[in-house]
Amino acid sequence: MRILIVTSQFPIAGEPNRGRPIHQTVRELSKLADVRVLSPVARYPRWAQPRSYLYRASDPDFTVPGCDVRYVDYPALPAVSRPFNGWLCARTLHAPLREFAPDVVLSYWLYPDAFGAMHAARRAGLPLVVGSRGSDLRVRDAVSQRLTRPVLQAAQRILVVSEDLGRVAVRDYDADPGKIRAIPNGCDATIFHPQPKAGARATLGLDASGPLVTYVGRLVPEKGLRELLDAVVALAPRVPGLALALVGEGPMRAELEARIATMPGVRVHLPGAQGPREVACWMAASDVVTLPSYSEGHPNVLVEALACGRPVVATPVGGIPEVVDADCGLLVAVRDPAALAEGLAGALARDWDEGVLSRRFSRGWDAVATDTLRACEEAIAISTR
Repeated sequence: MRILIVTSQFPIAGEPNRGRPIHQTVRELSKLADVRVLSPVARYPRWAQPRSYLYRASDPDFTVPGCDVRYVDYPALPAVSRPFNGWLCARTLHAPLREFAPDVVLSYWLYPDAFGAMHAARRAGLPLVVGSRGSDLRVRDAVSQRLTRPVLQAAQRILVVSEDLGRVAVRDYDADPGKIRAIPNGCDATIFHPQPKAGARATLGLDASGPLVTYVGRLVPEKGLRELLDAVVALAPRVPGLALALVGEGPMRAELEARIATMPGVRVHLPGAQGPREVACWMAASDVVTLPSYSEGHPNVLVEALACGRPVVATPVGGIPEVVDADCGLLVAVRDPAALAEGLAGALARDWDEGVLSRRFSRGWDAVATDTLRACEEAIAISTR
């Protein structure tokens, strides 16, 4: 089978960890089928760079180990071109699609990527499978939401990372429940596994004593980082030596640095974006991993934290309750620094069994690839009836 994957959520020059779950899936899927990735990237004029995220231009020479990937770009303007980005994306896909001649098109990120893939697949007479990671279903702007609906209606199969996202697709977009396949993320156990906390802290140059709370992800407000800083400030007098690590990069970095400078007595580490092995080391060095998000799909960071034998404190949004229960962590109210502080205090005070936590998830990325291939086979079978 020849599968063309269309997604902008893929490693790119300057951001090698971008779209890591999709990268992991593609790498394993490439062992089962002939797979090529087309990664469409919006091209903005120098004078009109987006401010809502860290924009990276495409580099056609950038390579991703274990994947056949081609980067294509299309012209765009922040906000102004949003209603047309799907069409502009589609125009860049026609020629490379004909060149590869796939049996099926699989697109992750519903708008504009899958919208463009929908038109390219339709023009070529090919079945379409689309995948949602979370925030592309829970879109905030009306334009993207309206243009997402026809994508879900046109696709032969809709892949979601949690049962909760499947319900969102049905409730908010009238998606056919029979098309939906929930395929949770996997975890690379060769990287994310228990290791001694003292050794991890020595590797990172951290203080061997004192509790460490770690967040891993993009530095954006939607991840609850303002509330996390408030919670740590409130908790610090009760927990001597408390430290916080914010592992990741994003547009909030300057704001966080300014706020941290006003937090005397609280140690906060900002190591920036890290590779998977470095992330695993930060998790191993931690006492608790937290994710106080406003919205989530199926957050791989929590699966990886548990695989490392670390308890988690998170909010009960999206697919998080499908990952976290009382045996492995605590769920706290959204946008509530006081509740988050209490949750962190409770998790730090509890004696967790590292071995039990690490065995919570044993699903590898090969299983994710197998489920994805099966969905593609179903879409092809439907289109040939």
